[in-house]
Amino acid sequence: MAIQATGILLDGCVLSLLSEEDAYGYSLTQRVKDVLGVSESTLYPVMRRLQTDDCLTVYDMPHNGRNRRYYRITDRGLERLRLCSEEWTDFKRRVNMILHPPAAPCAARGSGVERDSLPRNEGDWGRSPHSNGGASQ
Repeated sequence: MAIQATGILLDGCVLSLLSEEDAYGYSLTQRVKDVLGVSESTLYPVMRRLQTDDCLTVYDMPHNGRNRRYYRITDRGLERLRLCSEEWTDFKRRVNMILHPPAAPCAARGSGVERDSLPRNEGDWGRSPHSNGGASQ
């Protein structure tokens, strides 16, 4: 199963890499692809959108007779990165609450309650596991 990286998560990844240093498009897409498995065809529109939103600027530098387009994060991009990071931290915390819930005080896990003594049917939850539901024995 693969969790898809989309939207704000890809923005955050691109901006985070560019907060370390400027990068040309291909190298940037390869770094993200190597970690997340996202294709270049997914990342170039992200980079164009971040540029349109004034989060990135671009400049060209000659390399082996050709120009490479480099991307640089702007102040607005740094602010967007901060917001992405905050949202990711909050999202990750909330998902972990579901995937790794804290043990309930009376949960069967390590509480001394035997699994077989827990109610088996929804209607049994109000009765003691050792009672016969009020019927005489």
